[in-house]
Amino acid sequence: MTTLQSVPALGTHPASGSLPSRAETREQLSKATYDLLVIGGGILGISTAWHAAQSGLRVALVDAGDFAGATSSASSKLLHGGLRYLQTGAVKLVAENHFERRAVSRDVAPHLANPLTFYLPVYKGGPHGAAKLGAGVFAYSALSAFGDGVGHVISPAKAQRDVPELRTDNLKAVAVYGDDQMNDSRMALMTVRAAVESGATVLNHAEVTGLRFTRGRVTGAELKDRLDGSEFGVSARLVLNATGPWVDHLRKLEDPNAAPSIRLSKGAHLVLRRTAPWRAALATPIDKYRITFALPWEDQLLLGTTDEEYEGDPADVSVTEKDIAQILDEAAFSVRDQQLSRDLITYSFAGLRVLPGGPGDTSKAKRETVVTEGSGGMLSVAGGKWTTFRHIGRTVMNKLAALPGHPLGDDMEPISHLPKKQPLPGIANPHAVAHRLLVDGGTQGPGMGADTARHLATHYGSLSFDIARLANEDPALAERVHPDAPEIWAQVVYARDHEWAETADDVLRRRTTLTIRGLATDDVRAKVEDVLGKK
Repeated sequence: MTTLQSVPALGTHPASGSLPSRAETREQLSKATYDLLVIGGGILGISTAWHAAQSGLRVALVDAGDFAGATSSASSKLLHGGLRYLQTGAVKLVAENHFERRAVSRDVAPHLANPLTFYLPVYKGGPHGAAKLGAGVFAYSALSAFGDGVGHVISPAKAQRDVPELRTDNLKAVAVYGDDQMNDSRMALMTVRAAVESGATVLNHAEVTGLRFTRGRVTGAELKDRLDGSEFGVSARLVLNATGPWVDHLRKLEDPNAAPSIRLSKGAHLVLRRTAPWRAALATPIDKYRITFALPWEDQLLLGTTDEEYEGDPADVSVTEKDIAQILDEAAFSVRDQQLSRDLITYSFAGLRVLPGGPGDTSKAKRETVVTEGSGGMLSVAGGKWTTFRHIGRTVMNKLAALPGHPLGDDMEPISHLPKKQPLPGIANPHAVAHRLLVDGGTQGPGMGADTARHLATHYGSLSFDIARLANEDPALAERVHPDAPEIWAQVVYARDHEWAETADDVLRRRTTLTIRGLATDDVRAKVEDVLGKK
Protein backbone atom coordinates (compact mmCIF):
# COMPACT_ATOMS: atom_id res chain seq x y z
CA MET A 1 0.00 0.00 0.00
CA THR A 2 1.20 3.49 -0.83
CA THR A 3 1.88 5.44 2.34
CA LEU A 4 0.73 8.96 3.03
CA GLN A 5 4.25 10.24 2.79
CA SER A 6 4.85 8.72 -0.66
CA VAL A 7 2.23 10.74 -2.54
CA PRO A 8 3.49 14.34 -2.21
CA ALA A 9 1.86 15.52 -5.45
CA LEU A 10 -1.59 14.38 -4.41
CA GLY A 11 -4.29 16.51 -6.00
CA THR A 12 -1.87 19.16 -7.29
CA HIS A 13 -4.05 20.02 -10.26
CA PRO A 14 -7.68 20.94 -9.67
CA ALA A 15 -10.20 18.68 -11.34
CA SER A 16 -11.83 19.95 -14.50
CA GLY A 17 -15.06 21.87 -14.01
CA SER A 18 -14.01 23.02 -10.56
CA LEU A 19 -15.99 25.53 -8.52
CA PRO A 20 -15.22 29.24 -8.74
CA SER A 21 -12.67 30.49 -6.24
CA ARG A 22 -13.81 32.10 -3.00
CA ALA A 23 -12.59 35.47 -4.29
CA GLU A 24 -14.66 35.05 -7.46
CA THR A 25 -17.72 34.06 -5.42
CA ARG A 26 -17.30 37.02 -3.04
CA GLU A 27 -17.07 39.37 -6.02
CA GLN A 28 -20.19 37.87 -7.56
CA LEU A 29 -22.09 38.18 -4.29
CA SER A 30 -21.04 41.78 -3.72
CA LYS A 31 -21.82 43.03 -7.25
CA ALA A 32 -25.23 41.47 -7.85
CA THR A 33 -28.58 42.27 -6.27
CA TYR A 34 -30.38 39.08 -5.33
CA ASP A 35 -34.06 38.37 -5.02
CA LEU A 36 -33.40 36.30 -1.90
CA LEU A 37 -30.47 36.10 0.49
CA VAL A 38 -30.60 33.01 2.70
CA ILE A 39 -28.46 33.31 5.83
CA GLY A 40 -27.76 29.86 7.24
CA GLY A 41 -26.55 26.76 5.44
CA GLY A 42 -28.32 24.12 7.49
CA ILE A 43 -30.84 21.91 5.74
CA LEU A 44 -33.72 24.41 6.12
CA GLY A 45 -31.74 27.22 4.48
CA ILE A 46 -30.37 24.87 1.83
CA SER A 47 -33.81 23.47 1.00
CA THR A 48 -35.32 26.94 0.74
CA ALA A 49 -32.46 28.12 -1.51
CA TRP A 50 -33.01 25.06 -3.71
CA HIS A 51 -36.73 25.66 -4.06
CA ALA A 52 -36.25 29.41 -4.57
CA ALA A 53 -33.70 28.85 -7.32
CA GLN A 54 -36.02 26.33 -8.99
CA SER A 55 -38.71 29.01 -8.85
CA GLY A 56 -36.59 31.31 -11.00
CA LEU A 57 -35.35 33.62 -8.27
CA ARG A 58 -31.81 34.93 -8.04
CA VAL A 59 -30.64 33.33 -4.79
CA ALA A 60 -27.60 33.69 -2.54
CA LEU A 61 -26.84 31.36 0.39
CA VAL A 62 -24.17 32.04 3.04
CA ASP A 63 -23.16 30.34 6.27
CA ALA A 64 -20.76 31.35 9.03
CA GLY A 65 -19.41 27.79 9.14
CA ASP A 66 -19.64 24.86 6.78
CA PHE A 67 -22.81 23.70 5.09
CA ALA A 68 -24.67 21.45 7.56
CA GLY A 69 -21.82 22.20 9.95
CA ALA A 70 -23.91 22.33 13.13
CA THR A 71 -27.38 20.92 13.88
CA SER A 72 -27.95 19.46 10.42
CA SER A 73 -25.00 17.06 10.68
CA ALA A 74 -25.76 16.14 14.31
CA SER A 75 -29.03 14.26 13.83
CA SER A 76 -29.89 10.63 14.47
CA LYS A 77 -29.46 10.05 10.71
CA LEU A 78 -33.07 8.97 10.24
CA LEU A 79 -35.77 9.63 7.67
CA HIS A 80 -38.78 8.56 9.68
CA GLY A 81 -42.45 9.05 10.26
CA GLY A 82 -42.06 9.59 13.98
CA LEU A 83 -43.45 6.56 15.77
CA ARG A 84 -43.58 8.38 19.11
CA TYR A 85 -45.98 10.99 17.69
CA LEU A 86 -48.71 8.33 17.64
CA GLN A 87 -48.51 8.44 21.43
CA THR A 88 -49.88 12.00 21.32
CA GLY A 89 -52.46 11.27 18.63
CA ALA A 90 -50.66 13.20 15.89
CA VAL A 91 -51.85 10.82 13.19
CA LYS A 92 -51.92 13.41 10.39
CA LEU A 93 -48.36 14.49 11.21
CA VAL A 94 -47.08 10.90 11.03
CA ALA A 95 -48.81 10.36 7.69
CA GLU A 96 -47.29 13.55 6.28
CA ASN A 97 -43.85 12.56 7.57
CA HIS A 98 -44.18 9.14 5.97
CA PHE A 99 -45.09 10.72 2.63
CA GLU A 100 -41.97 12.87 2.70
CA ARG A 101 -39.81 9.97 3.89
CA ARG A 102 -40.97 7.78 1.02
CA ALA A 103 -40.56 10.58 -1.50
CA VAL A 104 -36.95 11.21 -0.45
CA SER A 105 -35.89 7.58 -0.11
CA ARG A 106 -37.66 6.31 -3.25
CA ASP A 107 -37.72 9.19 -5.73
CA VAL A 108 -35.56 12.14 -4.64
CA ALA A 109 -32.45 10.47 -3.22
CA PRO A 110 -32.54 6.66 -3.34
CA HIS A 111 -28.74 6.79 -3.66
CA LEU A 112 -28.43 8.54 -0.29
CA ALA A 113 -31.09 6.74 1.77
CA ASN A 114 -31.54 3.10 2.67
CA PRO A 115 -34.41 1.18 4.26
CA LEU A 116 -33.82 0.00 7.81
CA THR A 117 -35.78 -2.52 9.86
CA PHE A 118 -36.43 -1.47 13.46
CA TYR A 119 -36.95 -3.80 16.40
CA LEU A 120 -38.83 -2.39 19.36
CA PRO A 121 -38.16 -4.69 22.33
CA VAL A 122 -40.85 -5.28 24.96
CA TYR A 123 -39.36 -6.07 28.37
CA LYS A 124 -41.11 -7.20 31.49
CA GLY A 125 -41.92 -4.10 33.54
CA GLY A 126 -41.33 -1.76 30.57
CA PRO A 127 -43.42 1.35 29.84
CA HIS A 128 -45.49 -0.37 27.12
CA GLY A 129 -46.99 -3.84 26.67
CA ALA A 130 -46.60 -6.12 23.65
CA ALA A 131 -50.23 -5.71 22.55
CA LYS A 132 -50.02 -1.92 22.63
CA LEU A 133 -46.74 -1.81 20.72
CA GLY A 134 -47.96 -4.40 18.23
CA ALA A 135 -51.00 -2.26 17.51
CA GLY A 136 -48.79 0.82 17.35
CA VAL A 137 -46.40 -0.55 14.73
CA PHE A 138 -49.34 -1.87 12.69
CA ALA A 139 -50.93 1.59 12.70
CA TYR A 140 -47.56 3.15 11.89
CA SER A 141 -47.08 0.92 8.86
CA ALA A 142 -50.68 1.55 7.78
CA LEU A 143 -50.00 5.31 7.76
CA SER A 144 -47.11 4.52 5.40
CA ALA A 145 -49.53 2.60 3.14
CA PHE A 146 -47.66 -0.58 4.15
CA GLY A 147 -44.82 0.49 1.87
CA ASP A 148 -42.30 -1.07 4.28
CA GLY A 149 -44.36 -4.16 5.09
CA VAL A 150 -46.86 -4.70 7.86
CA GLY A 151 -45.82 -3.85 11.40
CA HIS A 152 -45.94 -6.98 13.51
CA VAL A 153 -44.51 -8.77 16.55
CA ILE A 154 -41.81 -11.47 16.51
CA SER A 155 -40.16 -13.71 19.06
CA PRO A 156 -36.99 -12.70 20.96
CA ALA A 157 -35.09 -15.62 19.37
CA LYS A 158 -35.81 -14.41 15.83
CA ALA A 159 -34.83 -10.84 16.73
CA GLN A 160 -31.53 -11.96 18.24
CA ARG A 161 -30.52 -13.61 14.97
CA ASP A 162 -30.56 -10.16 13.35
CA VAL A 163 -29.23 -8.25 16.38
CA PRO A 164 -26.74 -10.58 18.09
CA GLU A 165 -26.06 -8.10 20.89
CA LEU A 166 -29.75 -7.87 21.85
CA ARG A 167 -30.29 -8.33 25.60
CA THR A 168 -32.82 -11.14 26.05
CA ASP A 169 -33.20 -11.16 29.85
CA ASN A 170 -36.90 -10.51 30.62
CA LEU A 171 -37.54 -9.88 26.90
CA LYS A 172 -41.18 -10.80 26.18
CA ALA A 173 -41.57 -9.89 22.51
CA VAL A 174 -40.24 -7.60 19.77
CA ALA A 175 -42.37 -5.29 17.62
CA VAL A 176 -41.13 -4.67 14.06
CA TYR A 177 -41.52 -1.66 11.76
CA GLY A 178 -39.64 0.03 8.90
CA ASP A 179 -38.13 3.47 8.33
CA ASP A 180 -35.13 4.85 6.43
CA GLN A 181 -31.61 5.99 7.23
CA MET A 182 -29.17 8.46 5.67
CA ASN A 183 -25.87 10.24 6.10
CA ASP A 184 -27.23 13.71 6.92
CA SER A 185 -24.06 15.56 5.85
CA ARG A 186 -24.07 13.94 2.41
CA MET A 187 -27.81 14.58 1.93
CA ALA A 188 -27.30 18.25 2.78
CA LEU A 189 -24.32 18.62 0.42
CA MET A 190 -26.23 17.08 -2.46
CA THR A 191 -29.04 19.55 -1.80
CA VAL A 192 -26.53 22.42 -1.90
CA ARG A 193 -25.35 21.06 -5.23
CA ALA A 194 -28.95 20.93 -6.45
CA ALA A 195 -29.45 24.56 -5.45
CA VAL A 196 -26.30 25.61 -7.31
CA GLU A 197 -27.32 23.63 -10.40
CA SER A 198 -30.61 25.57 -10.26
CA GLY A 199 -28.68 28.87 -10.26
CA ALA A 200 -27.99 29.71 -6.59
CA THR A 201 -24.69 31.30 -5.50
CA VAL A 202 -23.33 29.81 -2.27
CA LEU A 203 -20.47 30.53 0.12
CA ASN A 204 -19.59 28.81 3.37
CA HIS A 205 -17.33 30.15 6.15
CA ALA A 206 -18.79 33.63 5.59
CA GLU A 207 -20.08 35.25 8.78
CA VAL A 208 -22.78 37.93 8.91
CA THR A 209 -21.46 40.93 10.85
CA GLY A 210 -24.45 43.21 10.26
CA LEU A 211 -27.61 43.71 8.25
CA ARG A 212 -28.26 46.23 5.48
CA PHE A 213 -31.36 48.40 5.71
CA THR A 214 -33.23 50.48 3.13
CA ARG A 215 -35.97 52.72 4.53
CA GLY A 216 -36.27 50.48 7.57
CA ARG A 217 -36.40 47.18 5.69
CA VAL A 218 -33.67 44.56 5.74
CA THR A 219 -32.14 44.49 2.25
CA GLY A 220 -28.96 42.53 2.65
CA ALA A 221 -26.06 41.75 4.95
CA GLU A 222 -22.45 42.66 5.68
CA LEU A 223 -20.16 39.64 5.79
CA LYS A 224 -16.65 38.61 6.73
CA ASP A 225 -14.82 35.69 5.15
CA ARG A 226 -13.64 33.66 8.12
CA LEU A 227 -10.80 32.11 6.12
CA ASP A 228 -8.94 35.23 5.01
CA GLY A 229 -10.73 38.08 6.81
CA SER A 230 -12.08 39.70 3.63
CA GLU A 231 -15.14 41.89 4.18
CA PHE A 232 -17.93 42.27 1.66
CA GLY A 233 -21.68 42.72 1.45
CA VAL A 234 -24.70 41.22 -0.28
CA SER A 235 -27.81 43.12 -1.35
CA ALA A 236 -31.19 41.41 -1.71
CA ARG A 237 -34.86 42.23 -2.02
CA LEU A 238 -35.66 39.79 0.77
CA VAL A 239 -33.57 38.18 3.49
CA LEU A 240 -34.32 34.82 5.13
CA ASN A 241 -32.84 34.05 8.53
CA ALA A 242 -32.32 30.28 8.66
CA THR A 243 -29.55 30.20 11.23
CA GLY A 244 -31.04 27.47 13.44
CA PRO A 245 -29.92 27.83 17.07
CA TRP A 246 -28.67 31.34 16.25
CA VAL A 247 -32.00 32.50 14.80
CA ASP A 248 -32.75 34.90 17.67
CA HIS A 249 -29.23 36.36 17.52
CA LEU A 250 -29.84 37.48 13.95
CA ARG A 251 -33.37 38.67 14.79
CA LYS A 252 -31.80 41.01 17.37
CA LEU A 253 -29.58 42.49 14.63
CA GLU A 254 -32.83 43.37 12.88
CA ASP A 255 -34.56 44.58 16.06
CA PRO A 256 -32.64 44.81 19.37
CA ASN A 257 -35.97 44.51 21.20
CA ALA A 258 -37.06 41.28 19.48
CA ALA A 259 -38.43 38.81 22.00
CA PRO A 260 -37.08 35.23 22.03
CA SER A 261 -38.93 32.98 19.60
CA ILE A 262 -37.39 29.58 20.32
CA ARG A 263 -35.81 27.36 22.94
CA LEU A 264 -33.09 24.77 22.45
CA SER A 265 -32.81 21.11 23.32
CA LYS A 266 -29.49 19.26 23.23
CA GLY A 267 -29.26 15.83 21.67
CA ALA A 268 -26.02 13.87 22.11
CA HIS A 269 -24.92 10.70 20.30
CA LEU A 270 -22.10 8.16 20.54
CA VAL A 271 -20.49 6.19 17.72
CA LEU A 272 -18.97 2.81 18.56
CA ARG A 273 -17.20 0.03 16.72
CA ARG A 274 -19.50 -2.95 16.30
CA THR A 275 -18.56 -6.27 17.87
CA ALA A 276 -20.83 -8.18 15.46
CA PRO A 277 -22.89 -7.46 12.32
CA TRP A 278 -26.35 -5.94 12.87
CA ARG A 279 -29.12 -6.47 10.31
CA ALA A 280 -31.68 -4.33 12.15
CA ALA A 281 -31.83 -1.34 14.50
CA LEU A 282 -33.15 -1.16 18.05
CA ALA A 283 -35.66 1.46 19.19
CA THR A 284 -36.05 0.93 22.92
CA PRO A 285 -38.73 2.76 24.97
CA ILE A 286 -37.20 4.47 28.00
CA ASP A 287 -40.42 5.96 29.31
CA LYS A 288 -43.82 6.96 27.97
CA TYR A 289 -42.37 9.55 25.56
CA ARG A 290 -38.70 8.79 24.96
CA ILE A 291 -37.01 6.14 22.82
CA THR A 292 -33.30 5.38 22.71
CA PHE A 293 -31.82 4.17 19.42
CA ALA A 294 -29.06 1.70 18.64
CA LEU A 295 -28.52 2.01 14.88
CA PRO A 296 -26.14 0.22 12.53
CA TRP A 297 -24.68 3.14 10.57
CA GLU A 298 -21.58 3.56 8.37
CA ASP A 299 -20.25 0.16 9.54
CA GLN A 300 -20.43 1.44 13.12
CA LEU A 301 -23.09 1.55 15.84
CA LEU A 302 -24.83 4.86 16.57
CA LEU A 303 -26.34 5.31 20.04
CA GLY A 304 -28.59 8.10 21.30
CA THR A 305 -30.09 10.44 21.86
CA THR A 306 -30.45 12.70 24.87
CA ASP A 307 -33.06 15.44 25.17
CA GLU A 308 -32.50 18.27 27.65
CA GLU A 309 -33.01 22.01 27.57
CA TYR A 310 -29.92 23.98 26.57
CA GLU A 311 -29.39 27.65 27.44
CA GLY A 312 -25.71 28.25 26.65
CA ASP A 313 -23.93 29.56 23.56
CA PRO A 314 -24.87 27.28 20.64
CA ALA A 315 -21.23 27.31 19.55
CA ASP A 316 -20.24 25.64 22.83
CA VAL A 317 -22.53 22.62 22.67
CA SER A 318 -20.61 19.42 23.35
CA VAL A 319 -20.91 15.90 24.68
CA THR A 320 -20.32 15.73 28.44
CA GLU A 321 -19.41 12.85 30.70
CA LYS A 322 -23.00 12.95 31.93
CA ASP A 323 -24.25 12.52 28.34
CA ILE A 324 -21.96 9.55 27.74
CA ALA A 325 -23.07 7.84 30.93
CA GLN A 326 -26.75 8.45 30.14
CA ILE A 327 -26.50 7.14 26.57
CA LEU A 328 -24.64 3.98 27.63
CA ASP A 329 -26.99 3.39 30.58
CA GLU A 330 -30.09 3.75 28.40
CA ALA A 331 -28.62 1.57 25.65
CA ALA A 332 -28.00 -1.12 28.28
CA PHE A 333 -31.78 -1.63 28.55
CA SER A 334 -31.57 -3.65 25.34
CA VAL A 335 -27.88 -3.98 24.31
CA ARG A 336 -25.43 -6.41 25.90
CA ASP A 337 -22.58 -5.02 27.97
CA GLN A 338 -19.78 -6.22 25.67
CA GLN A 339 -21.05 -3.89 22.91
CA LEU A 340 -21.16 -0.91 25.29
CA SER A 341 -17.51 -0.81 26.39
CA ARG A 342 -16.13 2.72 26.42
CA ASP A 343 -13.10 1.37 24.58
CA LEU A 344 -15.33 0.92 21.53
CA ILE A 345 -16.33 4.60 21.31
CA THR A 346 -14.83 6.21 18.20
CA TYR A 347 -16.66 9.54 18.21
CA SER A 348 -19.32 11.57 19.99
CA PHE A 349 -21.33 14.54 18.82
CA ALA A 350 -24.09 16.84 20.05
CA GLY A 351 -26.57 19.05 18.24
CA LEU A 352 -29.32 21.47 19.19
CA ARG A 353 -32.96 20.99 18.33
CA VAL A 354 -34.79 24.25 17.75
CA LEU A 355 -38.20 24.12 19.43
CA PRO A 356 -41.04 26.64 19.71
CA GLY A 357 -40.68 28.85 22.76
CA GLY A 358 -42.73 27.95 25.81
CA PRO A 359 -42.78 25.91 29.01
CA GLY A 360 -42.71 22.17 29.51
CA ASP A 361 -40.44 19.17 29.02
CA THR A 362 -38.48 19.42 25.75
CA SER A 363 -38.89 15.66 25.14
CA LYS A 364 -42.67 16.21 24.86
CA ALA A 365 -42.46 19.31 22.65
CA LYS A 366 -43.62 19.08 19.06
CA ARG A 367 -40.90 19.35 16.42
CA GLU A 368 -42.67 22.25 14.73
CA THR A 369 -41.23 24.76 12.32
CA VAL A 370 -41.28 28.32 13.66
CA VAL A 371 -41.73 31.07 11.05
CA THR A 372 -41.71 34.74 12.08
CA GLU A 373 -41.55 38.07 10.25
CA GLY A 374 -39.53 40.83 11.88
CA SER A 375 -40.07 44.58 12.02
CA GLY A 376 -37.63 45.02 9.14
CA GLY A 377 -39.34 42.48 6.91
CA MET A 378 -36.79 39.70 7.49
CA LEU A 379 -38.39 36.27 7.60
CA SER A 380 -36.97 33.82 10.15
CA VAL A 381 -37.45 30.05 10.02
CA ALA A 382 -36.23 27.44 12.47
CA GLY A 383 -37.06 23.97 13.75
CA GLY A 384 -38.83 21.07 12.16
CA LYS A 385 -37.65 17.59 11.23
CA TRP A 386 -34.91 16.52 8.82
CA THR A 387 -37.38 14.14 7.19
CA THR A 388 -39.58 17.01 6.01
CA PHE A 389 -36.83 19.28 4.67
CA ARG A 390 -38.44 19.52 1.22
CA HIS A 391 -41.84 20.33 2.71
CA ILE A 392 -40.34 23.06 4.90
CA GLY A 393 -38.57 24.59 1.89
CA ARG A 394 -41.88 24.72 0.02
CA THR A 395 -43.66 26.15 3.06
CA VAL A 396 -41.12 28.97 3.41
CA MET A 397 -41.42 29.79 -0.28
CA ASN A 398 -45.20 30.07 0.08
CA LYS A 399 -44.67 32.39 3.08
CA LEU A 400 -42.33 34.57 1.03
CA ALA A 401 -44.84 34.77 -1.80
CA ALA A 402 -47.57 35.83 0.64
CA LEU A 403 -45.65 38.70 2.23
CA PRO A 404 -47.37 42.11 2.06
CA GLY A 405 -46.82 43.79 -1.29
CA HIS A 406 -45.87 40.46 -2.87
CA PRO A 407 -42.20 41.48 -3.19
CA LEU A 408 -41.35 38.30 -5.12
CA GLY A 409 -44.73 37.37 -6.53
CA ASP A 410 -44.22 38.59 -10.11
CA ASP A 411 -40.82 36.95 -10.53
CA MET A 412 -41.38 33.66 -8.74
CA GLU A 413 -42.69 30.52 -10.38
CA PRO A 414 -45.47 29.18 -8.11
CA ILE A 415 -44.29 26.28 -5.97
CA SER A 416 -47.26 24.27 -7.21
CA HIS A 417 -45.76 24.40 -10.72
CA LEU A 418 -42.45 22.84 -9.67
CA PRO A 419 -41.78 19.09 -10.00
CA LYS A 420 -43.23 17.29 -6.99
CA LYS A 421 -40.28 14.96 -6.53
CA GLN A 422 -37.29 16.68 -8.14
CA PRO A 423 -34.35 14.29 -7.65
CA LEU A 424 -31.06 15.29 -6.11
CA PRO A 425 -27.85 15.12 -8.17
CA GLY A 426 -26.35 11.67 -8.62
CA ILE A 427 -29.68 9.84 -8.49
CA ALA A 428 -29.13 6.20 -9.41
CA ASN A 429 -29.61 2.70 -8.11
CA PRO A 430 -26.68 2.40 -5.69
CA HIS A 431 -26.43 -1.37 -6.20
CA ALA A 432 -26.00 -0.88 -9.96
CA VAL A 433 -23.42 1.86 -9.40
CA ALA A 434 -21.44 -0.31 -6.98
CA HIS A 435 -21.52 -3.22 -9.42
CA ARG A 436 -20.17 -1.09 -12.26
CA LEU A 437 -17.45 0.35 -10.04
CA LEU A 438 -16.42 -3.17 -9.03
CA VAL A 439 -16.35 -4.37 -12.63
CA ASP A 440 -14.32 -1.57 -14.21
CA GLY A 441 -13.78 1.22 -11.68
CA GLY A 442 -16.45 3.29 -13.44
CA THR A 443 -14.37 3.82 -16.58
CA GLN A 444 -11.91 1.58 -18.40
CA GLY A 445 -9.46 1.15 -15.52
CA PRO A 446 -9.15 -1.64 -12.96
CA GLY A 447 -11.84 -2.26 -10.38
CA MET A 448 -11.67 -1.15 -6.75
CA GLY A 449 -12.31 -2.68 -3.35
CA ALA A 450 -15.86 -3.84 -2.67
CA ASP A 451 -16.19 -1.66 0.43
CA THR A 452 -14.99 1.43 -1.46
CA ALA A 453 -17.39 0.74 -4.32
CA ARG A 454 -20.34 0.40 -1.91
CA HIS A 455 -19.28 3.51 -0.03
CA LEU A 456 -19.01 5.65 -3.17
CA ALA A 457 -22.32 4.37 -4.57
CA THR A 458 -24.26 5.16 -1.37
CA HIS A 459 -22.68 8.58 -0.80
CA TYR A 460 -22.43 9.98 -4.35
CA GLY A 461 -24.67 7.84 -6.57
CA SER A 462 -23.75 8.23 -10.25
CA LEU A 463 -21.29 11.01 -9.33
CA SER A 464 -19.10 8.13 -8.09
CA PHE A 465 -17.90 7.76 -11.66
CA ASP A 466 -16.38 11.25 -11.57
CA ILE A 467 -14.38 10.18 -8.52
CA ALA A 468 -13.41 6.90 -10.18
CA ARG A 469 -12.10 8.82 -13.19
CA LEU A 470 -9.88 10.94 -10.92
CA ALA A 471 -8.51 7.74 -9.40
CA ASN A 472 -7.93 6.17 -12.79
CA GLU A 473 -6.09 9.22 -14.09
CA ASP A 474 -3.84 9.44 -11.00
CA PRO A 475 -3.14 6.10 -9.25
CA ALA A 476 -2.12 7.94 -6.07
CA LEU A 477 -5.73 9.12 -5.75
CA ALA A 478 -6.94 5.50 -5.80
CA GLU A 479 -5.15 4.83 -2.51
CA ARG A 480 -7.11 4.72 0.74
CA VAL A 481 -6.90 7.75 2.99
CA HIS A 482 -6.62 5.34 5.94
CA PRO A 483 -6.20 1.56 5.62
CA ASP A 484 -9.21 0.91 7.88
CA ALA A 485 -11.67 3.14 6.00
CA PRO A 486 -13.22 2.81 2.51
CA GLU A 487 -12.45 6.41 1.46
CA ILE A 488 -9.84 7.09 -1.23
CA TRP A 489 -7.82 10.24 -1.87
CA ALA A 490 -9.85 11.05 -4.98
CA GLN A 491 -12.72 11.90 -2.64
CA VAL A 492 -10.60 14.52 -0.87
CA VAL A 493 -9.71 16.18 -4.18
CA TYR A 494 -13.33 15.96 -5.26
CA ALA A 495 -14.49 17.54 -1.97
CA ARG A 496 -12.02 20.38 -2.51
CA ASP A 497 -12.90 21.06 -6.14
CA HIS A 498 -16.62 20.23 -6.27
CA GLU A 499 -18.05 20.23 -2.74
CA TRP A 500 -16.88 23.51 -1.14
CA ALA A 501 -14.51 21.81 1.33
CA GLU A 502 -12.17 24.42 2.82
CA THR A 503 -10.92 22.91 6.09
CA ALA A 504 -9.79 19.49 7.24
CA ASP A 505 -12.97 19.10 9.31
CA ASP A 506 -15.08 19.90 6.25
CA VAL A 507 -13.53 16.84 4.62
CA LEU A 508 -13.01 14.49 7.54
CA ARG A 509 -16.26 15.13 9.44
CA ARG A 510 -18.84 15.94 6.76
CA ARG A 511 -17.67 14.82 3.30
CA THR A 512 -16.19 11.52 4.45
CA THR A 513 -16.68 9.20 7.43
CA LEU A 514 -13.08 9.26 8.70
CA THR A 515 -13.83 11.29 11.84
CA ILE A 516 -16.82 9.25 12.94
CA ARG A 517 -14.75 6.08 12.52
CA GLY A 518 -12.08 7.52 14.81
CA LEU A 519 -9.54 7.55 11.96
CA ALA A 520 -8.88 11.30 11.54
CA THR A 521 -5.34 10.92 12.85
CA ASP A 522 -2.81 13.75 12.92
CA ASP A 523 -1.09 12.14 9.92
CA VAL A 524 -4.32 11.97 7.92
CA ARG A 525 -5.34 15.50 8.92
CA ALA A 526 -1.98 16.96 7.87
CA LYS A 527 -2.17 15.27 4.47
CA VAL A 528 -5.76 16.44 3.90
CA GLU A 529 -4.73 20.01 4.76
CA ASP A 530 -1.90 19.70 2.25
CA VAL A 531 -4.34 18.64 -0.47
CA LEU A 532 -6.72 21.49 0.38
CA GLY A 533 -3.82 23.93 0.18
CA LYS A 534 -3.25 23.02 -3.46
CA LYS A 535 -6.58 24.50 -4.54
